[in-house]
Amino acid sequence: MSLVLPEWDFRLQTQGVGLYSLAVSKKSGHIAQRIESFQGQDLDAHYLGYFDCFNRQLFYEAHDVLEELWLADRHGPNGAYYKGLIQLAGAFVHLQKQRLRPAAALFKLAKANFDKYPAMHERLDVKGVVRLIDSWHDELDAAGYEFNPLRGDNAPRLGLREKSKSRGEMGVELAGGDG
Repeated sequence: MSLVLPEWDFRLQTQGVGLYSLAVSKKSGHIAQRIESFQGQDLDAHYLGYFDCFNRQLFYEAHDVLEELWLADRHGPNGAYYKGLIQLAGAFVHLQKQRLRPAAALFKLAKANFDKYPAMHERLDVKGVVRLIDSWHDELDAAGYEFNPLRGDNAPRLGLREKSKSRGEMGVELAGGDG
């Protein structure tokens, strides 16, 4: 079986870019579609797209959406923060796939990254997220990593504070079901 590539793809192949770039390009297209409705807002569209995906239990997609932003700033002031958010989404990917110990490991890593930031950062209640992480990790640990606390009806939801012209930031949505 031979692989037939469109002319544009073939040029990429012959220039040494390879199939990896084709996959990344396809991935970038999917990400662009996910964040399109968030363009032009006061926060980065990738950042807003992360929360949209996360709250719809599209944890792998949340990871993908934020990864592009993290790669650009991984050594910058928000690098560990974005990495913590990616690890948090990754922990829930593992829970969805019944991989409880890897989920617990990612919860710990995410918490360690969030511990570097103030209680409120980038309009997120980081302290509340850390409590959420502790709750999910503690539930896994108490059950000896034999029981998955994630059910369809108890997945957490993360929200950002609204920006107010007169008072800075106000209001927060951070719900966590039973977990």
